[in-house]
Amino acid sequence: MIDKEYIQDILDKVKNPTMDEIQDILLRAKKREPLSHHDIGALLNAKDPVQIDEIHQIAGELKEEIYGSRVVMFAPLYISNFCVNNCLYCGYRRDNDFERVKLNQEEIKNQAILLEKLGHKRLALEVGESPKETPIDYVIESIKTIYENSSIRRINVNIAATTVEDYKKLHEVGIGTYILFQETYDKEIFKRVHPKSLKGDYDYHLHAFDRAIDAGIDDVGAGVLFGLADYRYEVLSLIIHNQYLEEKYGFGFHTISVPRLKKAEGMSLEDFPYIIDDEAFKRIVTVLRLAVPYVGLILSTRETKEIREELINQGVSQISAGSKTDVGGYHEEHAEFEHDQFELSDERTVLEINKDLIKRGLIPSYCTACYRMGRTGDRFMELAKKGTIGLICEPNALLTLTEYILDYGDEELKENGLVFVREHAETIKNQKVKNQLVEYINRIVDGERDLYF
Repeated sequence: MIDKEYIQDILDKVKNPTMDEIQDILLRAKKREPLSHHDIGALLNAKDPVQIDEIHQIAGELKEEIYGSRVVMFAPLYISNFCVNNCLYCGYRRDNDFERVKLNQEEIKNQAILLEKLGHKRLALEVGESPKETPIDYVIESIKTIYENSSIRRINVNIAATTVEDYKKLHEVGIGTYILFQETYDKEIFKRVHPKSLKGDYDYHLHAFDRAIDAGIDDVGAGVLFGLADYRYEVLSLIIHNQYLEEKYGFGFHTISVPRLKKAEGMSLEDFPYIIDDEAFKRIVTVLRLAVPYVGLILSTRETKEIREELINQGVSQISAGSKTDVGGYHEEHAEFEHDQFELSDERTVLEINKDLIKRGLIPSYCTACYRMGRTGDRFMELAKKGTIGLICEPNALLTLTEYILDYGDEELKENGLVFVREHAETIKNQKVKNQLVEYINRIVDGERDLYF
């Protein structure tokens, strides 16, 4: 699937793309025509400032056309930092000497309730790889605990590559997206940064999505930890992996995460020669948006407020908010924690982020309707490519924002936010949808909840 020589040959052949070549590629990207691997390589290699500005501009236009003003919101929930792996970039690596923690079901219930109080409706469940401490049955029980004791409506799961049998259990319990980061597609680097680890089996890890899909999971999310290898190689590898899944199963990634390597306990950034700067990071996001226009791009609180705001305009469609990356990190009182998985940069509260988004004319979305209505996998992609998904997503985003404002907003947000929601509702072009949306908003204001299209 991933041929290093093939990818490197592409990058070498399009090392110095001309202005005409870039403009031709961008014209086709703007029409949402599929881009070739050579096209993507040329975009990654573009050096002229005018070319780069155009890449950013077209990526932003595509994001606006497909996703509108919506920004999907979520939070990670770490329930265990036991791990048998020794990943050289991770604060939870085996060789780091600290007291490990695993939440029991009562503690998981309390964490879910605290996240619910922040307004979250979707979580990314994060679990270290430890067959003894956190077997699949512990993960399944934790998912049931959250669903049964909170108003969390969607649990995406980020656990280590596993078997078809384990994936069937995840499917049966009703997860949202199964998320797995390849970390790096460079096989040699992959082995080097995962020494003496279960995770060190590159091919087993690479084909985890095949096993998940065989088990019935039709919503998968990929990611790369940018900074481990040449980012251009990683972007092309992500595209090739996505195409492989589309050709074999009829759908590819629902989301792609773009975490950037950050300082963590037990490691030094000086040991990693491929650390990327902000300009390279922007190129990653914008080229991914042009290459896979219908795939959700996820940006975490690893990044600063400024970078996150800029990249929301240029391609990012999902962000985490109010995140904690230590086990049991959500508390009603402020506390300092010693063992985060990595350093965070955007430490705004969920309320602050929502207010900032609304001030910029963006709609924080807590919608989980597609998952619950079965609009996943190839069914979601069909709607997205036809352009009809927007008739569903923007109204649902406004409905979940109305709930958030009424249930979790302060007086300022309640006053300004409802005006914002009603003004946006009036911009819906489909009259039937607009009429029903206005009715649903009024019903939510009157006390109903969980209304969606």
